[in-house]
Amino acid sequence: MRKLALSDEILLKVEKPARYIGGEVNSVMKELSETDVRFAMCFPDVYEIGMSHLGMQIIYDMFNRREDIWCERVYSPWTDLDKIMKEEQIPLFALESQDPVKDFDFLGITLQYEMCYTNILQVLDLSQIPLHTADRSDSDPIVIGGGPCAYNPEPLADFFDLFYIGEGETVYFDLIDRYNENKKNGGSRHDFLEMAAEIEGIYVPSFYDVIYKEDGTIESFLPNNSHGKETIKKQIVVEMDEALYIDKPVVPFIKATQDRVVLEIQRGCIRGCRFCQAGNVYRPLREHSLEYLKDYAYKMLNATGYDEISLSSLSSSDYTELEGLVNFLIDEFKEKGVNISLPSLRIDAFSLDVMSKVQDIRKSSLTFAPEAGSQRLRDVINKGLTEEVILKGASDAFQGGWNRVKLYFMLGLPTETVEDMEGIAELAEKIAEAYYKIPKEERNGRVSIVASSSFFVPKPFTPFQWASMFQKDEYLEKAYLVKDKFRQMLNKKSLKYNYHDADVTVLEGVLARGDRKVAALIEEAYNNGAIYDSWSEHFKYGVWMEAFETTGLSMDFYNTRERSLDEIFPWDFIDCGVSKEFLIKEWQTAINEEETPNCRQKCSACGAMKFGGGVCYEAKN
Repeated sequence: MRKLALSDEILLKVEKPARYIGGEVNSVMKELSETDVRFAMCFPDVYEIGMSHLGMQIIYDMFNRREDIWCERVYSPWTDLDKIMKEEQIPLFALESQDPVKDFDFLGITLQYEMCYTNILQVLDLSQIPLHTADRSDSDPIVIGGGPCAYNPEPLADFFDLFYIGEGETVYFDLIDRYNENKKNGGSRHDFLEMAAEIEGIYVPSFYDVIYKEDGTIESFLPNNSHGKETIKKQIVVEMDEALYIDKPVVPFIKATQDRVVLEIQRGCIRGCRFCQAGNVYRPLREHSLEYLKDYAYKMLNATGYDEISLSSLSSSDYTELEGLVNFLIDEFKEKGVNISLPSLRIDAFSLDVMSKVQDIRKSSLTFAPEAGSQRLRDVINKGLTEEVILKGASDAFQGGWNRVKLYFMLGLPTETVEDMEGIAELAEKIAEAYYKIPKEERNGRVSIVASSSFFVPKPFTPFQWASMFQKDEYLEKAYLVKDKFRQMLNKKSLKYNYHDADVTVLEGVLARGDRKVAALIEEAYNNGAIYDSWSEHFKYGVWMEAFETTGLSMDFYNTRERSLDEIFPWDFIDCGVSKEFLIKEWQTAINEEETPNCRQKCSACGAMKFGGGVCYEAKN
C-alpha cells in the first residue's frame, strides 16, 4: 500500500489536501520492478490548473501505454504547502507513487505561459535538484521542457538540460530509447545529452554559445559541440488519426478549472492572425476524422462519468466535419444529460443554430473576439472579421434569445491610434443598439455587454515579433481613455468595461522575447519571493523591479526599443515551419494595413507545406 509523502498533520493544515494525495480515477499505478524509466510530468502551476491541461493528459496516457515507462504527475504546491516543505525539507513528490521527484530519470516540465517561470524554479528547488544544468550530476533527473514557450527557450536555458521543440507524440520514444541505451552502456549524463542532440527537435542549450554585440543584441549563436545542430526543426504529427488520443482521462477528486472531457478536433489554424503565436507555430492545420472523434468521445465519456464534453481547437468553426460531429454528439449524448461545449466558434448562422441546441440560452453568454475597435486595425492584425459580420452575428443572436455578450480586445497593437481605442466603446455601443432594435415585447430583458481588453504582448514567430511595446503607465493611459469613452455612450448602463494588469504585461514582454541573460532576472526574482506570478494576488511587481536593478538588465531594451529586420533573435535557431521571410512580408503587409487570405482561400507560401500534410494538401486529396 502507498505511503503518502505528507503526514496527516500537514494535510490538515493546507488548503485542498486532495491536490497532493493522488489515487484519482484512471491514474496509473505500476510496479517499479517492471519499469525501466520513470518520468515525472510537471505542470508548474496549482493542481486545478494543471489537471485541465490537455497536452499533459495526452503525454501521460501515451507514456503509460509502454510497459517499460511509468509516467507520473507533478504540480506546483500551493503557497501554504510550499512554505511547509521548505521549512521541513520535504522533497517534492509525484502523485502516483508519492516518491521524490529527484529519484526519477526525467522531469518533464510543460511551458504554457511565461508567468509560470518562477514556479519552474520552485519545482526544481523543492525537488532538491540543482537549479542550473551545469551543477547537476549523473544522479539528478534529466530536466526537459516543452510546450509553446519552448519556442523561445533562451530565458530558461540555464535551468533545462534539453528542450523538446514540437508535438510530444513524435520523438519522445526515440529519446527514451536512447536514454535506456546509454544507461545500459554505462554512459554519463553528458553522453546522453550528446545522443539526445542528434534527434530532430531536441535542443541542448549547453551545447551552444551566444556572443553579444556592444548594444546588447546577439552577434552570433553557434553550437560548441559537434552533436548540436545549427537549426532545430520542430516535430509535428502529420496524420492526426495515426496518433493515439486519451482512452481514460484522469478524473480529479476536486473541481478542476476545466472539469470535463476534452476532445481535440484539429491542430493548427488557417486564419493567420498576426498577433497569434499558436496560429503560426502549430501550422499547418491538421484535422481528425469524424470516425476517430466519435470513437474517442465514447471512450472518454464512458471512462470518466463526466457530464460535459468540450471540442478543443484554435478555431472550431474551421473544422470541416463540425456539423456532422455536433449532430452526432447531440443525438448520442444530449438525452443522457451530457452538455456540449463549443469554444472558439466564429459567430455565424450555423454556429448560433448549433449553440441554441446545446446551450441553455438564458444561462449562457456569447463571446466575440473582435480584438480591435476599428476595421482599419482589424485589417492590420489580419483578424478577417468585419464590423458588418460582428453586428449581424450579434443581431442574429439577439433574435435567437441571447441577451449577454462578452467582447475581447487588445490595446497597444502596432499602428494603434486614439480612434482605434475609442472604437472599442463605439463597437460595444453598436451591438447594444442592435439589441434595442428588436421590438420590446420580443426582448429577453436588458442586454448586458461586457468588453475586456488585455494589453498586447509581441510573441516569437509572429509577424509582430518586431513590434515595440509600451511602458506600464502608457498602457494604463490607453485603458483610461477607453473607459472614459464607455462613460460617454448612450447605452452605458448596458455596457461594462474591464482591463488587465499592465504590470504583468510589461514583464511578460521581457520573458516572451528575452535572451539568456533573462535567466539571472528570473532566478533573482524567485530568490526574493516571486512565485505564482500569473495569480494577481501573488504577483510582486516590486520584487521584479528590484531584480532588474540587481541584474543590471533593462526592461526597455526588451520591450520598447525598435528592432531591425536583420536583428538576430534569441529564437532564430529554431525552424518552426513558418519562414522568417514570410513573417517579414506579413509585418510589412500589416504596416500597409492589408489583409492576407486564410489558408483555404489561398496559399501564402508561409513554409509549412514542407511538413507534407494538413491543409496545405487538402486540395490534392
